[in-house]
Amino acid sequence: MSRLSQALTSSDFVITSELTPPKGINLEPLLDKAALLKPHVCAINLTESHAARMAMDPVAVGHLLLDHGIEPIVQMTARDKNRLAIQASILGAAALGISNMVFMGGDPPKNGDHPDAKPVFDLFASQLLGAVHTLNNGTDLNGNELSGKPQLFAGAVANPGASDPNMEIDNLHRKIDAGAQFFQTQAVYDVQAYAAFLDKARSPRPMLAGIIPIKSVKMATYMNERIPGVDIPDTLIQQIADAGDDKNRIARVSVEIAAKTIRELRSVSPGVHLMTIGWESYIPQILTQSRP
Repeated sequence: MSRLSQALTSSDFVITSELTPPKGINLEPLLDKAALLKPHVCAINLTESHAARMAMDPVAVGHLLLDHGIEPIVQMTARDKNRLAIQASILGAAALGISNMVFMGGDPPKNGDHPDAKPVFDLFASQLLGAVHTLNNGTDLNGNELSGKPQLFAGAVANPGASDPNMEIDNLHRKIDAGAQFFQTQAVYDVQAYAAFLDKARSPRPMLAGIIPIKSVKMATYMNERIPGVDIPDTLIQQIADAGDDKNRIARVSVEIAAKTIRELRSVSPGVHLMTIGWESYIPQILTQSRP
């Protein structure tokens, strides 16, 4: 069993975070951030060409994190690979010692830095999870027997702020039926609304609530307007605005907001997933202030 799977079956409040592999082969900055996070998190997500921007394969980075004693969660999208390549990547990850993976559709290539790339989307997210379940049971998607089977802890994503919550809940349960064993969510800023979603969804699988610190009013406005399912309350945006132009003061207020959100989430969620997008150095402060 992976450390993550064990933690999610315990009474511990589980903390995961996220790093983006580099566009290139210089891994020193990523490994420095991973070393900083290691004492504070259970596992670290590695994105797959985040926002459709080409970057190093997360499977390779995950293998290197294992060499540093850090448990990875490798993200895999349906965007870039057909079912042959996806199954091959899953088996390759397992052979390299990776035991946690999170599956999702992925952002369209037209939104990234290779807008002329052809999208694949051969499988839906639930079908990706079904592929893992099949491989874990010893056959490929066509029923052909494997020579040695993986044992992967498969996760998926959920959007508790989706414009159509009933459709999102239906999709969540399709992913559970396909084999999702845990979830990581879009950013949560309203804990009461999140708790209401959980109560309605009644997921039998643990869900780690997403946390994205608010870096600026501009960022908050962009997220509210452009990222589906994100709704940063005006009261939080005003707190950032009241911090003025002083970057240190803005960071202090942002840390306080994130820590308060995590404190409130402790009563409704088994853990959180921190997506700090370059603010990894603030994670120790956020977690220290979030303690009850």
